[in-house]
Amino acid sequence: MEKTLKVARHWGAPAAAVIFFTLWCVAEAGRIGTWWLSYWPGAWMIVLITLAIGVATWKPYVSLGFTAILLFGQLTHVIPPPWDDHWAIYIGSFIALSFMLWTGSSRQRVIAGASNAVFAAGMTVLMASWRYGWGVGWFPRMPFGDRFNLSYYGWQIFSILFMIAAGCAAVGIALRLYEERGSLFKARNLVQANLKETEVELVVEQERTRIARDLHDVLAHSLAVIAAQADGTRYLSQDQPKAVLDALENIAVSARHALVDAQRVIEGVRDDGLVAPQPRLTDVGPLVERMRQGSLKVQQSETGTPVDLGAGQQLAVFRIVQECLTNALKHGGRGTAVRLHFDWSGPGLTMHVASELPASVSIGGTDDGGMAERVGRGIPGMRERAHLAGGWLSSGPDGEQFRVTVFIPYGSRPAPLLPQNEAEEDVASAKGLEQEPALALEGASPSSGPERESVGRG
Repeated sequence: MEKTLKVARHWGAPAAAVIFFTLWCVAEAGRIGTWWLSYWPGAWMIVLITLAIGVATWKPYVSLGFTAILLFGQLTHVIPPPWDDHWAIYIGSFIALSFMLWTGSSRQRVIAGASNAVFAAGMTVLMASWRYGWGVGWFPRMPFGDRFNLSYYGWQIFSILFMIAAGCAAVGIALRLYEERGSLFKARNLVQANLKETEVELVVEQERTRIARDLHDVLAHSLAVIAAQADGTRYLSQDQPKAVLDALENIAVSARHALVDAQRVIEGVRDDGLVAPQPRLTDVGPLVERMRQGSLKVQQSETGTPVDLGAGQQLAVFRIVQECLTNALKHGGRGTAVRLHFDWSGPGLTMHVASELPASVSIGGTDDGGMAERVGRGIPGMRERAHLAGGWLSSGPDGEQFRVTVFIPYGSRPAPLLPQNEAEEDVASAKGLEQEPALALEGASPSSGPERESVGRG
């Protein structure tokens, strides 16, 4: 229905003009002859009224001008007056009025209504006066003046014309009100939908804030206790082997770093709207060094000329490296060899991470004796980060190694990993992408398609 009204709004007036002209030509076919425009009195009436209807939607003032020219020309005898059966041609002016009231502005509607009231008065004079033709055939011709005809019949003719104009105007106003009603319903539905979405977002945000607050309290207390216990044990056990003291120191350092990172993630956006800094590509070096202190044998290399990446892409690279090293430490244990290579020579950054695959982990088995593997979030989370950064990620066993390959294109669309989203993902959505090695999640599910995942990695 809306599409039909839209078409009628643009093409209704020209179509009505064509129909109006065609019907009058058919009705007068027996009288107009071949050269009807030169001698038939109704010719100029049909032409001018047809033009008035045709341009009523696009040029309402021009439409009113055509009707005014017709009536003024007949009153001044420039245009032949109508015959007694031509009065119905004037109705075309009221048809044009209906289109003006439908599609015109408020000012155009007022001017069109006032103009047609004046036009109806002029039509009454032309139809009732003996000076301008034979009238409408409703009353005898009065040769002794117009006063009697105008005073006795004028109000009747004007009332008839006014009622016809009112009927046409009512059609135009009704169509306009119908369109406005549809627009109001559409706007109301849109407002209701936006309100519902806002309410849902508010509830989710409140719940996330509550969870973040609770999680911050739990993590702050637990990590602080771990760091304090590790430091205390290290100081009280100076006679223990160096490996034990190093392990205790690594536990304390990792706990402190995890506490700082957790606080930065949870409180990433402060009340004043300032965003806490997020890890960048330059933080990969310190991360690798910390993991080496945790007894990982990390071999880092780089080829090509580094290119500046977007903030979101740098964050994605850092978190993927962090997750890979965490998984290597978790599944391979102390002394696991990891090779990390950055290749800047292609159309984007290609990152390769390969770590030793423990003998206990095989396709279809797990570290704990082949028990059913839990569905992990680590590799799916890394793949999602690569996708949001505009690239891709593949992972899986390659001989005696577990290999992760990541591609991040240069100048790709910015990754929507904003700090606020970072905090929301880490705290509320349980994706577990921001956690340090001590907080790493376990498990991974096999992937279908070109991307491979390891069973027993996460």
